[in-house]
Parts: sequence; structure tokens; C-alpha cells
Amino acid sequence: MTSAALRRDEDEAPVVATARAALYLRVSTPRQAEHDLSIPDQRRQMENYCVGKGWAVAAEFVEPGNTATDDRRPSFQAMIEAAMVKPPTFNVILVHSFSRFFRDQFQFEFYVRKLAKNGVKLVSITQDLGDDPMSVMMRQIMTLFDEYQSKENGKHTLRAMKENARQGFWNGARAPIGYRVVAAEERGAKIKKKLEIDAIQAETVRRIYRMALNGVDNKGPMGLKSIATWLNENNIRTRDGGRWGLGAVHQVLTRTTYIGQHRFNTRDHKTKTRKPESEHAVMEVPAIVSDAEFEAVQRSLKARNPKMMPPMAVGGPTLLTGICFCACCGGAMTLRTGTSSVGREYRYYTCSTKARQGATGCPGITVPMDRLNEAVVDHLEDRLLDPARLEALMDQILERRDEWVNQRREHVADLERRATEAEAKLKRLYDAIENGVIDVSDPSLKDRIAELTATRDQAKGDSERALAHIVKIGPAITPESLRAFAAALRKKLRNGDGTFARDQVRAVAQRVEVVSPKEVRIRGLRSELLRTLTAASGVEAAVLGVRGFEPKWRTRRDSNS
Repeated sequence: MTSAALRRDEDEAPVVATARAALYLRVSTPRQAEHDLSIPDQRRQMENYCVGKGWAVAAEFVEPGNTATDDRRPSFQAMIEAAMVKPPTFNVILVHSFSRFFRDQFQFEFYVRKLAKNGVKLVSITQDLGDDPMSVMMRQIMTLFDEYQSKENGKHTLRAMKENARQGFWNGARAPIGYRVVAAEERGAKIKKKLEIDAIQAETVRRIYRMALNGVDNKGPMGLKSIATWLNENNIRTRDGGRWGLGAVHQVLTRTTYIGQHRFNTRDHKTKTRKPESEHAVMEVPAIVSDAEFEAVQRSLKARNPKMMPPMAVGGPTLLTGICFCACCGGAMTLRTGTSSVGREYRYYTCSTKARQGATGCPGITVPMDRLNEAVVDHLEDRLLDPARLEALMDQILERRDEWVNQRREHVADLERRATEAEAKLKRLYDAIENGVIDVSDPSLKDRIAELTATRDQAKGDSERALAHIVKIGPAITPESLRAFAAALRKKLRNGDGTFARDQVRAVAQRVEVVSPKEVRIRGLRSELLRTLTAASGVEAAVLGVRGFEPKWRTRRDSNS
């Protein structure tokens, strides 16, 4: 063959375009990145594959710790967006295995077809398949098995984590405010961790509960917004140094963690819906507040919730609005008015079910408003404000006061120790700077000094406030002081607008059930009564925790005798 013929054959040879590949590298967890198929290992294998194929690496997308069960992955979305550009900068997406791309068979096929429409092909270096029907079927079987394996692994992992929580060990993530994570024991290569109380942050949690129950300086319960505002105005920040919001305060007031029962696996991580109680795992942790305080706060939040009770029921002028119910059907007793033939206005409580549905819904009970209000207030005066009964109730508080004081003093000592340690670290830091051991220009130095200073100042402030609460307990409550308190309270119950009476009824009675025109049941908690009494008497409310009661009032005799 002549040279001219050779040149002619070379000119006529087809030109094969080199594929431009985008590398997609993913690991599910940091642990997998360290011990399993790491990002560098995936990159090395993919680059060697491209060299063998003669492909050029056009882009690289790294996902350092995201699951492949959904498409909520930043790098994945960026890659798909780049692949859908016309024309795309690459025509092949290269993965180590199909499971790196997706572990959901439906989503996998959806994105494969979406990419194919724009001329982009998905290739696995360990599962090299063609485009014929048999290869497509094999790929679908592989992805279906990957999805099944992912769900099985998730199920087994969740079961192990639930058991770990039941044994009292922390599963990871960030600890709730008021706690810190500490190493508990070693099991082989694993270090088991638990939660312990952070003295500084725990005091903030206790303060939030005190404000929700008694307010600042016992001026009355505060709502979520008022608490958040007070904390921000007094420069009490969150753990991250941020400002308090309604959500953060509500979370503190509703977490069972603070009574020693941290709940794990409460919500579905995908749908965010709450799981049934049977699937929860309860982890025992040190308690920060008492059960009585927590339950009292929950009742208060429920009573103030607009979804549970209209605004007028919370702040309306009627004494029993929102807490009075028909014993026959459980419906609310609402206020109705009427006018007699001589023009006299009548006000009475009546069953709302009967008002809406008639006698078929409920036989209905109607009671004159003044009569029922008088009966409830009389019960408060005659039974709950009896000096002898108050003395018996207060004896329970005084018995627990010494125990509470000792606990608070230990807490104060812990806070003072934290403040002293921070002060000592600051002194050593300043000495090191003065002696030239530490470079003043070190960018981390300023942050460390600020951190230690904030810890010292907050610990000192919390210690002073906690000590003040101990001092506020004041002198012992005497029978004379109880009689004076009962007399003053009776007088206030009868004020003109009834505001105090309404608040007092809600403090001790969560439900007033009208059984008949002659019988009414008053349900409440003794702890709420004690909290009101002690707050007015100068006793710290945090010491309370007494079992509930269910008194019954009748017009002719007292069932409490």
C-alpha cells in the first residue's frame, strides 16, 4: 500500500469523542468515611476507571455524609442541575456502585430516565452493565435489593439504638439544653456516653419553669412570649449565645427529659410526624425539675392554648368560663342570658351540646350563674382556706423544705466551682500571654477568652440568683400567719370585678362538672393550691410536689368531711 493510500485511510477513519465524566462520591456517615469506603478511595478507583476507558474527568460532586434514600442532598441536586443544562458539560455520571446514587428503586429509575433524555448516562465502576433489556432488568433488580437492604439495615440500627437508650446511654446528636454528654464506659472499641446536668444551663431551665408557674418575683404566671422577652432583656442567652424564641421556650417547657425521662424515636425522620407511644424508647437521665412542676406547666400551657380554648375562655370576665362542663355529655357549660317579663336580666350556665343539638344530644343542665359561682367560691373559702387545713398542708412543705435547701446549696456550690475554674483558667491564660508562651495574634485566643469569661460571669450570676431563692424561703410559717393569709384571701375573693376569684379558681380547679342543679364536682390538684399559698407566703414554689385530690361539693353536705 502506498503512502498516499495510507493517508487516505487515516483521513477516512471515524473520530470517537472522548466521554466527559462527572464523579459522584458519597458516604452515608462520618464513620463510614473513616473506616469503610472512604471518599479518597472512591475517587482513586473512579479516576483509574476513567484512565482505562480514556475518559476525561469533567466535574466532581462529593456528598460527605448523606443517605441515598431520598434526593435531599445538596451535591446530588447540584449534579442533576448541571446534567440538565443544554448541552451538559458531561455526558456520563460515574459512581462506585448504584447504591451510591440511590437506594430507592422508584427514584433511581426516575432520575436515570431524566438524565437519559438529556444524553447523560449513569455508569457504575463495580456493576458495569449495558443498555440491552437484560442489563436494564439486572440493574432494576440490584437497585430493588439495595432499597430492601437499606430498610433492613435501618430497622436493625433503630432497634439497637432504642435498646441503647433504654439502658440509659446517649445515641448521639446534641444534648438538650441543661445537659452535657460525658463518657460513661467502654465496650470494646466503642465508648458509651450518658447525659449529665450542666449546672449553668440547668439553672436557666429551672428559671424558665419558675417564670411559667409564678412569674418574676411571684407576680403571676408568664406566657411563652413574656418568658422569651424577659430572658433576652436580661441577657440570658441560649447555649449558642443566641436569643430566645417562642419555639425554644416551648420546647424547654414540654420536654419530659427535664423530669428524668428522655424520649427517643418520637418522630419519623422523613415525615416529621409523631410516632405512637409504643415505639418510643424512654432513657433515664438526671432530672432538673420536679414532676409536680412539669405537670403544672403542662396544664397551664393546655389551658392557654387557643386550639383548646378560645381567648375569651382564658381572659373572659365570667368566673367559670372554660372550666365548667356538663357531667352528662362532657360538653362545655356556656353562659346564656335571658330577660323576664318585668325586664329583669337572668344569667345562667347551660349545656352547649343541648343548645346546639337539642334534647336528643343531651338532656341538658341549666344552673343560675350567681348560684354556681357562689357555691364554688364558698367551697374555696370554707374548705380550702380553713386555717387548720392550711396548717396541715403547709406541714408537708416544711418537711420537704430542708431537703430542697440542701439540694439547692449543692447546686450553688457546683456553680461556684464552675466560676472558680473558669477564673483560674483565665488567670493561667493571661500569665501565658504575659510570659510570651502564647502568641497574642492567635485568632483562637480571643474566642477562648470570651468563652471563659462568659462561663465565669454566667456561673456567678446563676449562683447569686440561686442563693437568693434559698434566702427567699424566709421564716417558718406559723398558724398565725396562715390565719392572716386565709382572712386576706377571703377578702380578695369577693372583690368587685371578680378577677382574683377567677384566677384563684383556675389555680386549684381544672374542671367543674355540673351533675345536677344540686350537685357539682370540683376537680383539681392540691399542688396548685399549695403553690398559690406558698408563693404568697414567701416559700419557694420549686419544693412542691404533692398528690392530687378530687373534692365534691353538694348543697346540703360536704363530701370532704
